[in-house]
Amino acid sequence: MTDMPEYKIGRTVIGDAKAIAAAYERFREQKIDETRLAADRSCPFPGRRRGLGGEAPVTGVGTFKGSERQTITFAPSDRPGWWIRRMDHPEQLDTKVDIANLWTSAQNLVLRSGSPHNYLRMVEHIIALKLGLGVDDVLIKVKSGDPPLFDRSSMPLVEAIEGAAGIVETDAPATYVTVKEPVAFGGRRGDFLLMLPAEKGELNLRIDCAISWNTVIGNQRILFDSTPETFRYASLARTNATHRQYILAKTIGRLFAATRNLGYNKKNILIHGPRGYYTEPRFPVDGKFLEPVWHRATLDLMAALALTGEHRFAGTVVSYRAGHTLDCDAVRALYRNDLLEVIHA
Repeated sequence: MTDMPEYKIGRTVIGDAKAIAAAYERFREQKIDETRLAADRSCPFPGRRRGLGGEAPVTGVGTFKGSERQTITFAPSDRPGWWIRRMDHPEQLDTKVDIANLWTSAQNLVLRSGSPHNYLRMVEHIIALKLGLGVDDVLIKVKSGDPPLFDRSSMPLVEAIEGAAGIVETDAPATYVTVKEPVAFGGRRGDFLLMLPAEKGELNLRIDCAISWNTVIGNQRILFDSTPETFRYASLARTNATHRQYILAKTIGRLFAATRNLGYNKKNILIHGPRGYYTEPRFPVDGKFLEPVWHRATLDLMAALALTGEHRFAGTVVSYRAGHTLDCDAVRALYRNDLLEVIHA
């Protein structure tokens, strides 16, 4: 356990200031279960933009169709930012990984541009690698809107980028964005996000993330700096679902696109109930299994922060009981209210 940090709530951009303040007090009372802070807050990545040296395909069971194997290929890009190319729709333009192209965040993040068929679902576990590994320019090639699932969560994607494709440094300087002032975003169920600016000379991303579930998961909180080592550690954290949600996906959920997660099985997701886990949990720390909070902080929250286009995100982000929708509403509000500024290494 570390000394409990204090954060300035700042200006409320979304939600009710009093509700956020009350939720913040509950957040402060929740102990930190695991801490992974860097020695200093300088950028963990080089000051030049980074891309890929080659192509790397990764294949797994389809998330939504289940019976079909799906492949995602990481490839070099000569444009700044991350781009998605539907190989089965060559008449469409590539979709930039940007908040402007977010179609929905109701169940998972879906990016789309142009035709309604030019989309990719559940992109969060893919695009989180942008910030997690510090790779600025990437082309993602897919042949459907259904991404693959893996028993080791996003680790096969990490290995593809760091190994088969290889990360290379370019001549272009990296750019960062940070909030201009401390800002707060509140939800409707006692959830909030706080974003604080990067101080001069600080170009890293620090996250303090807490969750609270009425199941065996309970209360979990982690404090960490985003580095390749930390992200690699966290990339094994799987999506979690209650036992009820899992049964729904396998039965009447087949009838509805939002719950047709036919690729889910007892190896590639963490299934939990009121009193126990139905699958073997990961990340044991002092009697808890911190897999859910690591997944939330890295493969969900960092994915939303990756929607700042070709820029890296710097500063401190505090998350309490938040989810996809509040994450994305907050990033959208940053642009709508001119709350971001570009900084350079």
